[in-house]
Amino acid sequence: MLSPALPAHAHAPAQEQDLLTLPQHTPLAVQTRDGLVESIHYGSVIATVQDATADGGLRTLLSAGDPLAPFYPRSSLKPLQAVAMVSAGLDLPADLLALTAASHSGAAIHRDGALHILEMHGLTADALENSTDLPYGPDEREEWLRAGGTATRLAQNCSGKHAAMAATCVINGWPVRGYLDPGHPLQQLVAATVRELTGEQPQRTSTDGCGTPLFALTLRGMARAFGRLAAAVVTDPRSPEAAVGRSMMQHPDMVAGEGRDVTELMRLLPGAVAKDGFEGVQLVGLPDGSAVAVKISDGGDRARMPVTVRALEALDVDTSPLAGIATGAVLGGGRPVGKLTATDFVPAN
Repeated sequence: MLSPALPAHAHAPAQEQDLLTLPQHTPLAVQTRDGLVESIHYGSVIATVQDATADGGLRTLLSAGDPLAPFYPRSSLKPLQAVAMVSAGLDLPADLLALTAASHSGAAIHRDGALHILEMHGLTADALENSTDLPYGPDEREEWLRAGGTATRLAQNCSGKHAAMAATCVINGWPVRGYLDPGHPLQQLVAATVRELTGEQPQRTSTDGCGTPLFALTLRGMARAFGRLAAAVVTDPRSPEAAVGRSMMQHPDMVAGEGRDVTELMRLLPGAVAKDGFEGVQLVGLPDGSAVAVKISDGGDRARMPVTVRALEALDVDTSPLAGIATGAVLGGGRPVGKLTATDFVPAN
């Protein structure tokens, strides 16, 4: 079990000590090699469902680790940011709205889509204020570099969201320049929307890698939000939540990209709304309002999907179509000698 805090000899300013409390994560995934556990991934997971009779309108179906510890959802926050923009008048074709909620691979369809969002609102790529980067997808990055490409804002995986943020400013007559400032009307709206969808007051704020304001929430709060996104497609189809959820379901290739497990999950599990985030974060919402939220403590990406599939299985979801992303092969001399798989973190009934 992890220690609840850093050792006494750790040197940190007194005002930062409360930030250094360690969540009580639990083993969620293991990698084996010829019958021996080689690596362990700790983390936390929760599964919830909307229930008007439960405390706060949310019932916990599964919990492991420390799902009430604050964490930064990173890019899994993008669908919530997209809901805020739709509520402020952003009106895009479904494929481009899905791109608004994306951590895309940087393929031509993604870069062109972000540029199209800008052009639809009289803007150019100069309006983007996100960080510069190469395309996120390995194949896309290699193709980009071979063509002589360099790190740009348009190629960076958050460019769809940023293009939509700039467009939302134009629609509302807000200043485009400085749209990332936490005091900007757009970011104030996003913060209010995040509070409403998660049912939580963020415990801390920071800045994401691309430059947008970032909120510390709990896995429970994020699960609540994703359950609402997926359920709204059925129960409230004209809502901003439904618009975003439906666009992601219809265009999973725009949310991530070819060869990405999030895209694959949504293709294989109709009605699911899924989004990953850096540092081992995964969210999945389902049409009945249930949702799964996962945080891998070491930030590693490889354990994220096996744990998510195991949690979905515990909710009686037919996960047989997801077998290809539920485990990872471990090779020795080019042949399988082990695997990466979720632990049995689901309590016995």
